[in-house]
Amino acid sequence: MDIALFSPSSIFVDSDDHSSGSDDVTENYVERNHSFPGMEITIREFSFHQLNANLLWPGTFAFAEWMIQHKPWIEGKRVIELGSGTGALAIFLRKSLQLDITTSDYDDQEIEENIAYNCKINGLISALPHIRHTWGETFPNSQPDWDLIIASDILLYVKQYPNLIRTICFLLESFTSKPHVDTSLSGRGANSGVPCPVFLMSWRRRIGKEDETLFFQGCNDAGLEVQHLGSRVYCIKPKTDESS
Repeated sequence: MDIALFSPSSIFVDSDDHSSGSDDVTENYVERNHSFPGMEITIREFSFHQLNANLLWPGTFAFAEWMIQHKPWIEGKRVIELGSGTGALAIFLRKSLQLDITTSDYDDQEIEENIAYNCKINGLISALPHIRHTWGETFPNSQPDWDLIIASDILLYVKQYPNLIRTICFLLESFTSKPHVDTSLSGRGANSGVPCPVFLMSWRRRIGKEDETLFFQGCNDAGLEVQHLGSRVYCIKPKTDESS
């Protein structure tokens, strides 16, 4: 896993209209209030974390707004988030839509403990289920039953694209449907009826066009179909006979 050689938090601290700092600042953490659709959430962020799990990125807020606009697509789904970082998006979805959601991130105890802390300070009775998983390695759950996989702003490390795609493929191709699971994401308009399992990803951070193309081409080579749903939200799913 590549690591960041600097703290990127300074990029957004004063320019992010969604966030405001609190007085609770320590050497290793800072707590900030973040505005999500219909609510404000307090998130403890690392002042610096070598795996970039330290703060909220722009795609988090954009994706939250998009999902609220497309609630019929995700309500009642069993969800796992890749690259949860601080856990802010998952906490918002649990509080606003009562989603059955599991967080996941790199195999790192500090990340897991910080997500649990953020769950507590935002009034969740118990911490969200969490899976420590390094992309590309054997997934802890051999029979995944999440019919919806989500992520936002996770395409930072180009060298990790093959490992990320390997994990996405496993979750999609090893999906085991349960009797209560609806196998379609019901919505209105042209994008209604997206089949499950599916990976929904929001990407707002700026990377080179070549790097972005590299990820989507990797998905295609791995047998995955990529569809842009608008607002830089992408639907990634296994190819069917018709689309291959």
